[in-house]
Amino acid sequence: MDKNVLITGGTGSFGRKMAEHLIRLGGSGTIRILSRDEAKQHQMRVDFDNPRLDFYVGDVRERQSVDHAMRGVDLVFHAAALKQVPSCEFFPLQAVLTNVIGSANVIESAQAASVESVVCLSTDKAVMPVNAMGMTKALMEKVAQASARRGDDDTTVSSVRYGNVMYSRGSVIPLFVQQIREGKPLTVTDPDMTRFLLPLETAVELVEHAFTHAEPGDTFIRKAPASTVGDLAIAVRELFEVEAPIETIGVRHGEKLYETLATGEELRGAEDMGDYWRLRMDTRGLDYASYFSEGDQSVGSDDYHSHNTERLDVAGTKELLLGLPEVKRELDSWVASR
Repeated sequence: MDKNVLITGGTGSFGRKMAEHLIRLGGSGTIRILSRDEAKQHQMRVDFDNPRLDFYVGDVRERQSVDHAMRGVDLVFHAAALKQVPSCEFFPLQAVLTNVIGSANVIESAQAASVESVVCLSTDKAVMPVNAMGMTKALMEKVAQASARRGDDDTTVSSVRYGNVMYSRGSVIPLFVQQIREGKPLTVTDPDMTRFLLPLETAVELVEHAFTHAEPGDTFIRKAPASTVGDLAIAVRELFEVEAPIETIGVRHGEKLYETLATGEELRGAEDMGDYWRLRMDTRGLDYASYFSEGDQSVGSDDYHSHNTERLDVAGTKELLLGLPEVKRELDSWVASR
């Protein structure tokens, strides 16, 4: 790819995977990494050792640092966020500053620089949110759509929404692996809780799909299977061939029994693109008759959530896990150490 790409939050799990993908594509375009963690930037610089990577220390909360990284950029993937549910519950204003104000800074900076396309990373937790992380991500989507309604002809702003990315930093699979290595029980919040399962590579494909197909205000969803947290723990345990007990510790702050990727109301006007849903933004203006005296007569459908999507059993979950390079590396290391 010969375009210059900016990845905010680029030292995170998703940013690193996106950078790997862009490097594999080849081309002469630079890949700019904007994050506030200089230690992770240094490690990424050493790990990648690639001249196409440019590192910018800065915070999306601070517009000047965003503007500095934005100059000359063609495409922006906005992944910077506070995304740990419990920490956002205890520090909700910090989540607002990063996930809402920071996102507005990125979008407005991109528009000012005439960037071609901005794709904002959202989450299933933004749908009917019950926690601060999901609420701020839902507001981020609204900020993206509001900017699209203003009709900026140069910059297309869209979002992608998906469920749990497998083996991302802070997710449950690496926790299970760590607990196995330490000889501890595998801890689950509720064994009947379901979660979407999406490999990082598939999440990268979703972002590419958005860059290629987005119209202003679109939200794209990657259809994905799910499993119960209990079956996921059993699958990891069986792959590592251990007899570690599974311990139920109870639901954490702000967690749901299942996650929703799209409401029935959103799907009513959505475009089914095979592996993806395109959710169109509501384009009505401030003509209140459209809301109160006319309304929308169409009938909604069911929500799309982790309880009614394709449900993987333990065998299916193991097969999906074996497709992850991170799990393969951990398994090879585990076998070699025994």
